[in-house]
Amino acid sequence: MAEKIRAGVLGISHAHAIGKLRTIQASPEYELVGICEPDAELQQQRKDEEVFKGVRWLSERELLGDDTVRVIAVEGRVQDNLALAKRAVEAGKHVHLDKPAGESLEKFKSLLNLVKRENLLLQMGYQFRYNPGFELAMKAVNDGWLGEIFFVHGSIGSTINPESRRRLAFHPGGMMFELACHLIDTLVALLGRPEKVTPFMRHDADLDDQLADNTLAVFQFERAIAVMESAAMEIEAGQRRKLEICGTEGTIVVQPIEPPAVRLCLNQAHEDFQKGWQSVSVPNIPRYVRDFEELARCVRGEQQPSYSLEHDFIVQETLLRACGTLM
Repeated sequence: MAEKIRAGVLGISHAHAIGKLRTIQASPEYELVGICEPDAELQQQRKDEEVFKGVRWLSERELLGDDTVRVIAVEGRVQDNLALAKRAVEAGKHVHLDKPAGESLEKFKSLLNLVKRENLLLQMGYQFRYNPGFELAMKAVNDGWLGEIFFVHGSIGSTINPESRRRLAFHPGGMMFELACHLIDTLVALLGRPEKVTPFMRHDADLDDQLADNTLAVFQFERAIAVMESAAMEIEAGQRRKLEICGTEGTIVVQPIEPPAVRLCLNQAHEDFQKGWQSVSVPNIPRYVRDFEELARCVRGEQQPSYSLEHDFIVQETLLRACGTLM
């Protein structure tokens, strides 16, 4: 067994922070050195929560100044994470940066350039990249089973409580920014940079906040169109979350996304799959596990990242276009 990679968590405000903390703790690949919350007041409020029992709290200087720490999971507020990631990279650390990649495309580009100059790794925290249903969908597209892709549809809604709504309202993209970013990551992997993006950002709940809570964006490519949607008022939304990919030779539908259930239709048989519609069984692997497994292999030089920094930049650019904040 290779020596464990020493890792730390910087920030605890992100919705995925606890999941990432638990994943690192449970992984045979990593040794959790500790966590740092730069906001002393927030740390004081949360330090006694059960999830942090037995975890070392470190200052930012202690965490980033430790030369034995190789990986930092940046899990603060989205508004703060680019600055946190920049300081981690400047300290010589590989970074897992949770989604989405901040508010400023220029600052994200600057971070990516810094990562390149320092010959370090940056992995974005888009949680469906290693989802077995999405992996099968990508294989079906990349291996040509579906022919020429002409339509993609993604839906990822939720029920957001009033306190969380106020927290998410900082960005005019609202639910598109918060949740649909996951599906836009996959869309860009499938079809690249869209030629045109048309956003629809609406506030339709009878609540006095500024959250864009009913959102949709249309993406136009040379020979394809895509629609992505996300709302904050959907009851038991998990069962309707989906990714549909339609091509001239077949269709694949992942619904629900977690745990993944897949329906596949083929015009002709491929590998173990028959012509026509069929249900496909795929494993249910917990979120984040495969992300950090791949990151460990990349840190050790055993493989190259599955997603490039260029891809990550196009995803962020496309997301901001879908939010109506970048034209």
